[in-house]
Amino acid sequence: MAPDLRHLRYLLAVAENGTFTRAAEELHVSQPTLSQQIKQLERILGVQLLDRTGRTVRLTDAGAAYVHHARHALRDLAAAERAVHDVHDLTRGHLRLAVTPTFTAYLTGPLAAELRTRHPGIALTLREMSQDRIESGLLTDEIDLGIAFTGTHQPGITATELFTETLTLVTSTRHSAEHELPLPVGDLTERHLALLSGDFATRGHIDAYFKRHGVSPRIAVEANSIQALTEIVQRTTLATVLPDAITHDHPHLTPCPLDPPLPTRTVAFLTRTDAYQSAATRAFTRLTHDLIRTRLA
Repeated sequence: MAPDLRHLRYLLAVAENGTFTRAAEELHVSQPTLSQQIKQLERILGVQLLDRTGRTVRLTDAGAAYVHHARHALRDLAAAERAVHDVHDLTRGHLRLAVTPTFTAYLTGPLAAELRTRHPGIALTLREMSQDRIESGLLTDEIDLGIAFTGTHQPGITATELFTETLTLVTSTRHSAEHELPLPVGDLTERHLALLSGDFATRGHIDAYFKRHGVSPRIAVEANSIQALTEIVQRTTLATVLPDAITHDHPHLTPCPLDPPLPTRTVAFLTRTDAYQSAATRAFTRLTHDLIRTRLA
């Protein structure tokens, strides 16, 4: 008798939950049934997979090795099922897209609208998350495609450059000061700023720039929402730092170039190197390149 998919899913549920009780609830089976199936798998393999002696259930060394390969097997099987059901005429399909937070303010709306116009049969699942989580999600086949930045990536991740993102100091048009531009970065020492919180990779990029030039602006407001930040800046004398593309979409915001300028970043598609590219993924990739050429060139 060989293990079946049910055995693999049951073992993974116990490994991830740490108890038979929670795993049984997640799987919607009785605890005795779950325990029996795991014991059956151990008999088939001839090894003990779980250590049941503690308060929580833990994998043995053999169990950890088996679970590692079981996860990959289930991931590849799910990818195979999607490939079989992939519809090349794009009358239907599903794309799982993840982006880092700042892109939701200026890029995901136009991309979703263009996808809907060109391929209304494709369903889009959009998630906002950090770049590390995007890469982990790609490797575990939780998402199909990510939009983030080039740089150092986890093994197995491929980055394809899309465009260059430029950051600029931004003020309210109503409260923009009369001064010679570009503004020396040293002048920011006495300036009150509203900035994105540390949840954003953009904040780390900004802080590194300030540190490099020995500047310590006064941070009056931190926000984890682009929309909140733009609303605050429009209504106060506070300045912020945002991608140029966001500023262009807000007539009440005025860019204020700095000297030296903030360093640029390269935006990229992130994919799992060996992942199957569905028709929906390929179509979205094409329309993204088209939109960038017309909107961000």
